[in-house]
Amino acid sequence: MNASNDPLIVIDGVPVDNGGISGASNPLSLLNPDDIETFTVLKDASAAAIYGSRAANGVIIITTKKGAASSKLNVGFSTNNSISQIVNYVDVLGAQQFRDTVLAHGNATQINLLGESETDWQREIYQVGFATDNNLSLSGGVKNLPYRLGLEFNHTEGILKTSEMDRVGATLNLSPNLINNHLKVDVNAKYYNVQNVFANTGAIGSAVTFDPTQSVTSGTDEFGGYFEWVSGNGNPNALAPRNPLGLLMQRQDESSVNRFIGNVMLDYTTHFMEDLHLIVNVGGDFANSNGTVFVPAEAASDFLRGGVNNKYEQTKVNRVLDTYFNYKTDLRALKSTVDLTGGYSFQYWSTESPEQPDLNVAGDTITPPGLPFFTDNALMSFYGRLNYNLAEKYILTATLRNDGSSRFSPDTRWGLFPSVAFAWRLSEESLFKDIQSLSFLKLRVGWGITGQQDIFSDYPYIANYAEGTSTAQYQFGDVFYTVLRPDGYDPNIKWEETTSINVGLDFGFNNNRWNGAIDVYRKTTEDLLSIIPIPAGTNFTNQLLTNVGSMLNTGMEISLNYVAIDNENMTLEFGGNATFNRNEITKLNVLENEDDPGILVGGISGGVGNTIQIHSVGFPVFTFYTYEQVYAEDGSPIEGEYVDQNGDGVINPDDIVRFDGNPAPNLFIGFFSNFNYKKWTAGFSLRGEFGQYVYNNVNSSLGNYFNVGSTKGYLANMTSDYVNTVFQTPQYLTDYYLESASYLRLDNLYLGYNFGNIIADQVGLSATFIIQNALVISSYSGIDPEVGGGIDNNFYPRPRTYGVNLNFNF
Repeated sequence: MNASNDPLIVIDGVPVDNGGISGASNPLSLLNPDDIETFTVLKDASAAAIYGSRAANGVIIITTKKGAASSKLNVGFSTNNSISQIVNYVDVLGAQQFRDTVLAHGNATQINLLGESETDWQREIYQVGFATDNNLSLSGGVKNLPYRLGLEFNHTEGILKTSEMDRVGATLNLSPNLINNHLKVDVNAKYYNVQNVFANTGAIGSAVTFDPTQSVTSGTDEFGGYFEWVSGNGNPNALAPRNPLGLLMQRQDESSVNRFIGNVMLDYTTHFMEDLHLIVNVGGDFANSNGTVFVPAEAASDFLRGGVNNKYEQTKVNRVLDTYFNYKTDLRALKSTVDLTGGYSFQYWSTESPEQPDLNVAGDTITPPGLPFFTDNALMSFYGRLNYNLAEKYILTATLRNDGSSRFSPDTRWGLFPSVAFAWRLSEESLFKDIQSLSFLKLRVGWGITGQQDIFSDYPYIANYAEGTSTAQYQFGDVFYTVLRPDGYDPNIKWEETTSINVGLDFGFNNNRWNGAIDVYRKTTEDLLSIIPIPAGTNFTNQLLTNVGSMLNTGMEISLNYVAIDNENMTLEFGGNATFNRNEITKLNVLENEDDPGILVGGISGGVGNTIQIHSVGFPVFTFYTYEQVYAEDGSPIEGEYVDQNGDGVINPDDIVRFDGNPAPNLFIGFFSNFNYKKWTAGFSLRGEFGQYVYNNVNSSLGNYFNVGSTKGYLANMTSDYVNTVFQTPQYLTDYYLESASYLRLDNLYLGYNFGNIIADQVGLSATFIIQNALVISSYSGIDPEVGGGIDNNFYPRPRTYGVNLNFNF
């Protein structure tokens, strides 16, 4: 529910922090695709159980390329250059349509506020993005010392004006063999420096709502020359949206990030027993970010406080220690192989931010520095795994892991997570060997328990104080002080546990030209971690993180690949996959009485405390919970008219019902094709999600005349949905705004050519033209149907990218 759904990412043996740091991206975006040797996804409980609780949502294992022993120097260079452009905008009224609406429905005061320009604010704030990513690699081997060095430079100009990023990176891999090959050493080091110029993303919302009849500039020097709505005293109107261009051009938010990911792995083959390996892996992920924010005193966004001149800093540390043994031996008499592993792992995370004062341009203190921020957590594990292979037909895997998390109290800290899996290679049995078309057939059965402790709080079981928000500060003279308030906590909070059962069949026909897999799974999650609303009392908070109940997921996964053509000059392959999933809450143990419909969740923009979803037993998580809209004969919704569900003649919260539509898809599909003809390559990949609904919060907030008809001294635009509804005030809790969001997206389309050696047989060149986000097919009215959680507050469009990649080999 509220625990993390992110998979564990392991890069060269280091489980990295994918939460990011101020000014840095997801660690996957830092990796150069040309540096990746293997990319493996573990999903079933048995495969993932070796990583314990960290693998609750699956594991992505990435191994980067390395050099080869005693090999010649190989030099590679690649340059990837692309442009990005917006293809879809929030559908709002144009200047003339907006002007006509105000003239038809506004009063004299509102009509007098109209301007004489025609400004498309969304197009004013966006630009054509540009990115260049250049990578140089040197690899080889000096006797028993394989090496690989990679260097990178990336410059990106975002689609939002003023957004810019420069990144330089270096990677080093050393893999020497020592002590007559008894000691294998693997050294991996990755360093990145990222220089960011962040655009003020508040301009995106302002561009959607700002009056399109106003001009960008005012013709005066006031507020830096940008048009702004003002109050009677000449100050910026505090309730009105700010000029979108002013927000962008009058804010300088710059940061510098240094990040290092590295590890040293020692694999010692014991002299007294060569089947026994002792392995130690020590590594970490270290990141530091610091930056400044400057807004001039004349800017309307911070006019009353005299501008902004602030600094910020953050340091994140992730330390890893794994030590284990591996014993693998062949029992020839029994036609068996035994592979036994046992070990210990420890991982520690910390985040630290020194508190900075909130200053204006003149250096005056607006808010004194509060307490320095520091948080940490640790995970300790003991584990063992047995792999037994009999005659290459029968494979048994058993794993047991004991994880301890500092996020829980000593009484609930430890969780025991076992798993077992069995595989039977049916194609090796005499019954199937006579089937000539059958290449491979394997039956798999797995059972396992995984734990979840990846929550947003490091101390949810301890009574603690939290800093209050800026809206609850204490004023002393002209200075506002941040207050501390008791925070909510649950001393009995414990592990969320998921028991998974899966049955699968891997198959291949006609020399594996047809191959694929079918899996059926059932996942039961107990002690779900979720935030629930509570009465605001002694804790001064109305939310609590606790264990709330149980959930069931059942489904099927199917994958199929086909090699249609495979000869010396041409290959053509197709592949696809489909996943069906059904989700249901089976138990809630935090309801005060049996008549409670469930836990209200899904907060939305607009109003105060409005929610649009509910957790209820017998329904999917985040089920929509709304009034049922009443429509006129012409199909238009009637404002404020809802179905009286209980027939008492009164429309009240008793008439709110669960919507028969899931915010999560019940079908996921993917499809790809690769084609090679001599020196040409081409292909595409697409994916789709079907069956889900999305609450269009953009339209529910802005698709009405309320802002236009405001008496606050400004005009604000609205979405074009107003033309369909003619709503005069917001209607937040209606199922009218629930839309089918099924979609099919063409993610990638590429065409490549291998020129071969172009300079004296010493330099090879290949080129690829790529289009990303090439096409989306959907009936959804928002700017993007791919919405997580079922509530669409998105103003930021996904761009379409055109790229040319050149690869040189020396």
